[in-house]
Amino acid sequence: MRKLSCVAPGWWDYTTVDADLVAEAARLTPERMLKLARDGFRVVMYDTIEEFYLAEALEYIEAWRQSSPDRPAGICGPIGPTEQLPLVARIVNATGLNLKRLDAHFWGMDEWVLDGRTVGVEHPLSFAKADLELCFNRIERRLRMPDANLHFPASGRFGEYSRLYDEVRCVVMQGGQGDVKHWAFNDPPRREGKWKSRPPPPAEYRKLATRVVDLHPMTVMQNARTSGGGNISLVPTQAATVGPLETWKAEKVSIWHAGRHDNAFGMRLTTLMIAKGLADSAVPMSLLAEHPNVQFNFYRPGLGSCDVEMH
Repeated sequence: MRKLSCVAPGWWDYTTVDADLVAEAARLTPERMLKLARDGFRVVMYDTIEEFYLAEALEYIEAWRQSSPDRPAGICGPIGPTEQLPLVARIVNATGLNLKRLDAHFWGMDEWVLDGRTVGVEHPLSFAKADLELCFNRIERRLRMPDANLHFPASGRFGEYSRLYDEVRCVVMQGGQGDVKHWAFNDPPRREGKWKSRPPPPAEYRKLATRVVDLHPMTVMQNARTSGGGNISLVPTQAATVGPLETWKAEKVSIWHAGRHDNAFGMRLTTLMIAKGLADSAVPMSLLAEHPNVQFNFYRPGLGSCDVEMH
C-alpha cells in the first residue's frame, strides 16, 4: 500500500509519490527542465509575461486558421489562465479573421456543478460566462463564429459535447496546471473501493470521458484563492470536465505555466514525470506522458525555486 496523502488522506494526490522522485523534481533548474524535452514532449520558456500570453493567444488564431467549411477545426481552452482571452479577441478583430466563414469552433474545458447540474452564465464563477465576456463577446459580430460553434460541457449534453471531438478537428487543447496537478478538472480520485491501496492504472483513468467529478480539497481551496478572494463557501465541490478520452483526440496538448496557479515544485514534478514517462493517476497531469504531442510553456521568472525560505 502506498503512503497516505498528507493533505487529504481520503484521496490520491502527488503527496503519495516516491520520495526520491520528489527530491529529484525539487532539484531541477529551468535549464535542466529545458533539457527534459524529448520526442513528443516539448518544453518552451518565455522571458516576459507579455510574450507568454501573446504566444498562448496565438494558438487560438493558428488553430482557427486551419479550419474550413469542409474540414472544421478548433481549439479547446481553459479558464485559468484567462489573460490570453482578451488578446485573442483583439487579434481576431485587428486581422479581420472571419471565424464565421472558416466555420471555426471552440470548446470550453469545464464548468461548475451545483445541485447536480452545470451552472448557467448567470453564476458569477461560470466559466462559460468568463469565455464570453473576456473573449467571444469582444469579437466583432461579422467575424465571430456562430453560437452553435461554441461548445461547453452542459448537463444532459455530455455525449453531444464528447462526440464533437470526432466530428471536428481539435487542433490543440490548452490548459493550465492546478495545485493538485490536474488539467481541466481531471483531479485525482478518492482513495476508496478497489482504488484504496493503489490509484487507478493510467489505462483505466484514460477511459474517462466528459463527466461530473468530485473536486479534490486542494482544488476547492485553490479556486477560492484565485477566483473568490479566499471565500471557500463560494466554490462548488463538483464540476463538469472534459475527460482524458477527449484529450487524446486533440492533436496537441499545450499546457501554460505562468507560476500563478501551481507552484515551483508542482511545475517541476509534472515536467519530470512526463519526460521520464512516469504516468501515475495520483498525479493526473503525468498521464500526458502517454500523449504523442505535448508542449509545456513556462514563464521563466514564474518558475521560482524549491529552496527553503522562511517568510
